[in-house]
Amino acid sequence: MANVAIITARGGSKRIPRKNIKDFLGKPIIVYSIETALNSGLFDYVMVSTDDDEIAEVAKHYGAEVPFMRSKQTADDFTGTAEVVVEVLNDLQKKGKQFDNACCIYPTAPFISKETLIKAYQLLIHEKFDSVFPVCQFSYPIQRALEINHSKTTMVDPENMNKRSQDLKPRYHDAGQFYWLNIPTFLREKKMFTNNTGSIVLNELQVQDIDNETDWKLAEMKYELLQSIK
Repeated sequence: MANVAIITARGGSKRIPRKNIKDFLGKPIIVYSIETALNSGLFDYVMVSTDDDEIAEVAKHYGAEVPFMRSKQTADDFTGTAEVVVEVLNDLQKKGKQFDNACCIYPTAPFISKETLIKAYQLLIHEKFDSVFPVCQFSYPIQRALEINHSKTTMVDPENMNKRSQDLKPRYHDAGQFYWLNIPTFLREKKMFTNNTGSIVLNELQVQDIDNETDWKLAEMKYELLQSIK
């Protein structure tokens, strides 16, 4: 099996300027994704897809390939990740590079680990899934979600008001780290998530969405805590 790691890192970022190469505890945050992919032993090729020259230089400095720059059509605010990966795989094929599986890795995923990548890859292969990605359980039952309209607060699902927490099924969200993809199926479906997608579960300490400066500080605190208890 030939595997490629595709780290998607465009230059534009409005909420956190230069987010993909911003310093995270001593090195650009994208480096965590690059180094984990390289050290996992899973990939025949580790590359970064970017439209930004500075990101490309950082990526190459830390050992990733940047075989081509991302097109303007897939570097805007509206293009989805699947479209980016389709373009990358097609461009790789034009260069004669063929792979069986791809792992789309996000550039702001400092909690990614080779153990998680390996576990997800094994699940993809053994269960013949189209894709596999890490998830995290919601810390509070979403069945008891509230909504507010003109300061009036109501339950979204009032039938769950008096149910015990342990009687409500766990619900999960995307951990925002990576997606393993079976390439032939992905190029046919052009979807990261299909009706044949699997997942592995991470704990809350291994997951942090990073959309603003507060998220960034929380991520650094979590990361340092994880390192201290290893």
